Amino acid sequence: MDKMKAENMLERYCALIIGILFLVLGVAGFIPGLVSLPGTTASYIPPEASHSAYTLGFGNIFGLFPTNFLHNIVRCTVGLLGIASYTSLISARLFNRVFVVAYTLLAIMGVLPFAKTFFGLMPLFGNNVFVNALTALAAAYYGIVIPAKVTDTGVARNL
Repeated sequence: MDKMKAENMLERYCALIIGILFLVLGVAGFIPGLVSLPGTTASYIPPEASHSAYTLGFGNIFGLFPTNFLHNIVRCTVGLLGIASYTSLISARLFNRVFVVAYTLLAIMGVLPFAKTFFGLMPLFGNNVFVNALTALAAAYYGIVIPAKVTDTGVARNL
């Protein structure tokens, strides 16, 4: 029983860590000193120079992760949901499983030429593909594989 309790806490911690990671990335995207435009000294495209929702606040967080204002809002929302889901096992399990599906799709979309900007709304390309894929993989392991091992059911039955 103690092993099951420990594994349940791992699932909850996974949701918490993913939540903190995405909240930090989302908030960092709103701080001009942490965002840069490739090839310039500007931090991001200012609102008055933006011609579309995609270019509004476009830049790279820490010079690595392409972002815009909409993407920052999505990251903050996912982060807050992950942190809030830590409060119970059921909500953490639901968060992890929905996260796996959504962020696996986003990682795939990031490598497709016609969908890498989420159809003109937010950037999914570059290092975002790796972040999305690795966090989806971690959520899959701690949210699906580990619980299946603990309960001695197959992964397919645990979905």
